Amino acid sequence: MSYFTKAKFLTSAPNIQHLTNSDGMEVAFAGRSNAGKSSALNRLTRQKGLARTSKTPGRTQLINMFELDEQRRLVDLPGYGYAKVPLDMKLKWQQSLGEYLQKRECLKGLVVLMDIRHPLKDLDQNLIRWAVEVNLPVLILLTKADKLKAGRRKAQTLMVREASLAFMGDVTVHAFSSLKGTGLNELENVLYQWFNIEKPLKKESTQNAD
Repeated sequence: MSYFTKAKFLTSAPNIQHLTNSDGMEVAFAGRSNAGKSSALNRLTRQKGLARTSKTPGRTQLINMFELDEQRRLVDLPGYGYAKVPLDMKLKWQQSLGEYLQKRECLKGLVVLMDIRHPLKDLDQNLIRWAVEVNLPVLILLTKADKLKAGRRKAQTLMVREASLAFMGDVTVHAFSSLKGTGLNELENVLYQWFNIEKPLKKESTQNAD
């Protein structure tokens, strides 16, 4: 059984001041409002309703925190870039996102999710550059990989891997599908490393990533 099935909702907060203390370790999930963050978190934890999903991008308006154990947490950050909301609300979300990334000392890694068909938009690249500058490891998950045929999926993944070399940091790239489970094992391997815990010996069957 995956360690991440233990995840349970801890809190939601509009900004860093309303979060729990910063002891322990956190891994944050960030991405454009239509990148599929909530679906990825639900697939990772094997809980369909853990993170709220919606056909309307931008539903994640708060910093949502999920506890794995007393020292480890997953964090779903506000989506950026796409949501059709009033400008003042969008700016508030961006402020919360930036404040968390800059000031949360327990942050151990950043998962940046991008639609595999539309990767490396300007906001995505800015986020990755910031993480590299502060020596934070980054995992790029190319979501919705099931939307592409195998050849195209592999080509897109290789293209993003080559492009990520320009960031000159600890940046890993994998294709991912919440629907098919593609890349789930790779995601878990990275998170086990960042959280400094051993992966259970028994592996679940998932499709291999490109």
